[in-house]
Amino acid sequence: MNQSTPRVVVVTGASRGAGKGIALAFGGMGDIVYVTGRSKVEGDAPLPGTVYATVEEINKRGGTGIAVICDHGDDQQVEALFAQIEKEQGRLDVLVNNAISLHDELVMPGPFWEKSIGLVNLLDVGLRSSYIAAYHAAKIMAKQKSGLIVNTSSPGAACYMHGPAYGAQKAGGDKMVWDMAHDLRPFNVATVAIWMGVLKTERLQMVMEADPEKYGAFFESAETPEFTGRVIDALQRDTNIMEKSGQAFIGAELGVNYQVTDIDDSQPHSHRDMLGGPIQFNPAVVE
Repeated sequence: MNQSTPRVVVVTGASRGAGKGIALAFGGMGDIVYVTGRSKVEGDAPLPGTVYATVEEINKRGGTGIAVICDHGDDQQVEALFAQIEKEQGRLDVLVNNAISLHDELVMPGPFWEKSIGLVNLLDVGLRSSYIAAYHAAKIMAKQKSGLIVNTSSPGAACYMHGPAYGAQKAGGDKMVWDMAHDLRPFNVATVAIWMGVLKTERLQMVMEADPEKYGAFFESAETPEFTGRVIDALQRDTNIMEKSGQAFIGAELGVNYQVTDIDDSQPHSHRDMLGGPIQFNPAVVE
């Protein structure tokens, strides 16, 4: 459903995977979507997808896609991204922090010290990069007295999942939105984290194809990345959004609350019963 006034949205790490799906969801609503990533041409990464391919599909869906090659490990490139947005659009309505450094050994069994030390890069492109992007987005949003900043997250913020680097990145992102909400509340800018479920991404597709008997049913029960985009859309439209600012939510549960379904009209399942729910932080404030 197109809006009369398109929103200006940034989705980081949107060449493929969760970021691409979220970007496409906003594109289908007629929004102006800035897509960031490092992949310029196929082959730049082991998995398929480029920022330009995502933008092409956004445009086909009726949105306005704008590709920006951006390494979120480079602060100057990130600063330039938001300067470009402010110059071209004069505002920013939604930032989705999704860029992340996923190492091939992330899901390998074994203790963290037996895996590559490179997994710690999750704390650079993942945690730190979300802070830097939010830093620049907040300057624009505070000035206009509106906006939404979202960190994509997962149950790994509260349970053991893929080891301490992944857990620290997700837990840190959830706490980050809690603290940023305190600073941004006087400016009517909301921040939330959304726990995504198992996602039908290019990475999961590759795993499933390698062993369809083992992972086929698992893939079929997963949610699409576009579902998270639909949930963020509903959240952004919520007139009581400031009451939710600072919190982490399970995307599937927000879907039920907002009556948002996946692209096949299915209702993704919350895994709270097995993996737990978001941590409740203490409301005390120490300046």
